[in-house]
Amino acid sequence: MEGKCEMYGKKLRELRKLEGWTQEQVAKKLGITKQTYSHYENENRKPSLNMIRELAAIYQVNIDDIFAEDDKKGMDSGLTNIPLVGTICAGDGLLAEQNIEEYIYYPFPRKRQPDFALRVKGDSMIGAGIEDGDIVYFKKATWADYNGQIVAALINDNEEGTLKRIRWSADSPLIRLEPENDEYEVIEVRPNEVHICGVYMGHFREEQEV
Repeated sequence: MEGKCEMYGKKLRELRKLEGWTQEQVAKKLGITKQTYSHYENENRKPSLNMIRELAAIYQVNIDDIFAEDDKKGMDSGLTNIPLVGTICAGDGLLAEQNIEEYIYYPFPRKRQPDFALRVKGDSMIGAGIEDGDIVYFKKATWADYNGQIVAALINDNEEGTLKRIRWSADSPLIRLEPENDEYEVIEVRPNEVHICGVYMGHFREEQEV
């Protein structure tokens, strides 16, 4: 993703001046410091996913409008709208409109576009670098691509899904769903008791503004 922030600065400055706002006024609207907003315009810092959405909202433009035309031509892909779902659920209900909280816009290579995203609750996968509040991207799948892959799973059709590493062995009839935190226990279930909804593709941590 390096270099993407170079597309923002000039356009953000133009939009701000069209509104007749100072950097301080814009920063106040966004709930960030003037220094942080100045970093965006000076191309010293890349805005987070949420901040990109908020910038587009206060300037009343589409997210793509923040990118210069010439810059967009050089990108491998545009900003992909990825549904952020509220809960993990089986079948078509996963991406049902009532289960989508919002759409996340982020550039992904065309061949690696996720099908959906989830916001992590808890710290059971902290050993894998996935923390509470992180946004995790998934490809829809009914089983893991390999033993030990991180998956989004439902156990016994429980409404609350779980994010764990899945492992299986020829020596055991049980499937293991393993956390990446010693404070949590391994979950062992029979194959017919677990439903895989997606496999892990990556995650993102939105920057916290002070």
